[in-house]
Parts: sequence; structure tokens; C-alpha cells
Amino acid sequence: MNLKELHYSLADTGCRLPYSYDPSQPFEPQRARAEKKFLELLGMPEKKGEVSVKVEFVNDSDPRFTETRFAFESEPGFFVPCHMLMPKAASAKSRGGLLPVMICIQGHSTGMHISIGRPKFPGDEEDIAGGRDFAIQAAGRGYLAIAMEQRGLGELRHGSCLLPASQALLIGRTLLGERIFDVSRLIDALSLPLGGDFASADTGRIYVMGNSGGGTTSWHAAAVEHRLAGAMPSCAFNTYRKSIFAMDHCFCNHIPRIMEFMEMPDLAMLSAPTPVVIVAGKKDSIFPIDGVLEGFDTVKQIYKAAGVPDACALVAGEEGHQFYPDIAWPVFDELTGN
Repeated sequence: MNLKELHYSLADTGCRLPYSYDPSQPFEPQRARAEKKFLELLGMPEKKGEVSVKVEFVNDSDPRFTETRFAFESEPGFFVPCHMLMPKAASAKSRGGLLPVMICIQGHSTGMHISIGRPKFPGDEEDIAGGRDFAIQAAGRGYLAIAMEQRGLGELRHGSCLLPASQALLIGRTLLGERIFDVSRLIDALSLPLGGDFASADTGRIYVMGNSGGGTTSWHAAAVEHRLAGAMPSCAFNTYRKSIFAMDHCFCNHIPRIMEFMEMPDLAMLSAPTPVVIVAGKKDSIFPIDGVLEGFDTVKQIYKAAGVPDACALVAGEEGHQFYPDIAWPVFDELTGN
């Protein structure tokens, strides 16, 4: 037996994991137990003090939207940079003058500038062409779009994200937990009376989306941050066993000991009844489609048990590890009522 075989034998007990969804048991007690355990494993920071926001510039030169560059203080002294795109055209999604907000999160790319369609480095054009200009898409569909940088990536990158992921573990955190925490603090910031285009944010309709590592944050954030009105994770949903556990993935995807207790689809117990649209690629080599389909079967069972069987959907593109705007957005808008 080699090392990989040993680890598989340890992971494959043949028994239901202790916090996995059990359709034979009442739903709410399971959800409560799983949430407590997941938050314990995730290692998120604690909120300290009021979040503050610094506006760096406002650019009104694009005929499609007004751009506001800002940063919010997620932890004392630590600021997360963002770009907000306010559509200039009248939006059918406006309710009482307020627009739904889409938080747009890049995965392992050169940074959030991909979301606003601005190539800066070699390879950026390819990422943008792969449907990853999320903020441009969202603003074009009438959302107030916010491109948020992820810790360990883009402007918050210091070497690879392996180092901050390792450091987080040594202080009782995970980098994924810190990224989810930043999503939560951004929602806190949007609740402040900031004025300007911030005043157009409908805080009852805040959504999150992302591809790959951005999708990972989106899926797990929906399990934690219940102020989110919906999530659209792309090329990130699977079972841990068939993706994160089975092949080389960046360390920032890992939650220590998670497979002792629950699987990735079980987190739907925590996200329900929040609408989720899972986007996948049929040829995605690192989030294989068989794991997506297996996991989505569990999600459907959970959402049915939660009384919202129509609040989850799966859309699968014909290619690989990318976003599929043409098939994803119509489903998302319908599911969320936008």
C-alpha cells in the first residue's frame, strides 16, 4: 500500500460522517449541529470594532458605469481593496431606487482587475475570455457590482498564497475562513451610511459569485453569512473526496479535519434556504463532473427537506474550468427573482 492508498483507506470508512445530512432524521437539529461544528473547523477571525471605508477615487469616464475604488478595514489595520461599478443605464432590477449587489470574487488569477475586464499581466486576456469579468457582466445586467480582492491573491498577494494559508493554520485560522470573513465585513460596510453610489445598495439583496477559488469562497460563505440573498459558485463545488482530497489543489482550499465530520455538499444544510446556482464545466479536470452530480443530489435532498426545493440549481457548460455566463445568469436571475 502506498501513501495515497493509505490516506484513501482512512478517508473511506464506509460509514455516514457524523455531521453529514441524514434524510431519516429531523432537519433543524442536524443543521444546528453541523453549523456549530463547521464554524469551529473554519477558524474565522472575530469581529473587532467598526468597519471603516476609504474611497480612493471615483472614475466617471466609462459610458456604462461609474467606478468607485475603495478599501474597507476588515481587521484592525488591514484593508481589503475593491472596485464598485454602478450601472449608468436604468435597471429593471431597481426597487425603490436601490440595486441588488453582486460581490465578485476571483480565484487563482492575478487579481480582481480580471473582474472589471482590465488585463494587466500575461494571461489576463485568457482569464477574461473565460467569462471571468464578473463585475462587468453584473453591472451590465443591472447589479451594483463590487470586485473584491481575496487574501493571498492579487493586490493582497505576498508570494504564493501557500504562506498565508500556512500561517493562518498556525494561529488557529484558515485562509478560507479569513476570506469568508472579508465577505462578511464588506456586507457590514455596505450597511453604513456612506453616501455616493454606496447609497444605491439594496442591503436585502446582496449576492456573491466567483470561479474556482472565488467559487470556493462563494459556496462556503453562503453557509456562514446568512445576510447573503444568493450565491453563484462556479467550478468549485464537488465532494471533498473527489476533488480537494483526490488531487493537487492549492492549500487555501483546505479546512483541517473537515472530512472527519462532513462533506462539501452537506454545507447546504447551512446555506438553505438561500438560493444557490452551482455552475460547473463538464470537462473540468480539477472539479470533475461526476463529483458535482453526486454532490448536487445531496444538495437537492437538503433543500427539499428545508422546504425550498426550487431554491437550488445546477448548470453545466460543455467545456472546462471557466464561467459560463450565457447559461448561468438567466438561471440565477430567475431563482433570485431579479
